[in-house]
Amino acid sequence: MDSGTEKLYYSISEVCSLTGLKPHVLRYWETAFPILKPSKNQSGNRIYKQEDIELIKLISTLLYEERYTIDGARQKIEEMSSQDQQMILELKAATVSAEMIDSIRKELTEIIALLERDPMAVDKQDNKT
Repeated sequence: MDSGTEKLYYSISEVCSLTGLKPHVLRYWETAFPILKPSKNQSGNRIYKQEDIELIKLISTLLYEERYTIDGARQKIEEMSSQDQQMILELKAATVSAEMIDSIRKELTEIIALLERDPMAVDKQDNKT
């Protein structure tokens, strides 16, 4: 498999060769980690997306390298997920704030331009019509 091209879907055997895990381990993790839910094709075979593979690698790291228990790894992933969602909400709020600031800045610029106009110039124009 060429590492330069990223596929949309991977079979369980491809995921096993990418991660060094056995198929029964992946199937067990589906029951132990509700967030891990690979799709199934028309034949009923599991098909994994890149995000599933990243999650599997994270689970593997937590269990085998950092020595978390299954429950501990599940909890850690839930914490990471809620932190990611909180960051997304904060970014959205910051974006809205930046848009508001731009809008307010534009309005203030228009008000300043109106205030800086020569009132006599406005009166002269009114008298011409």
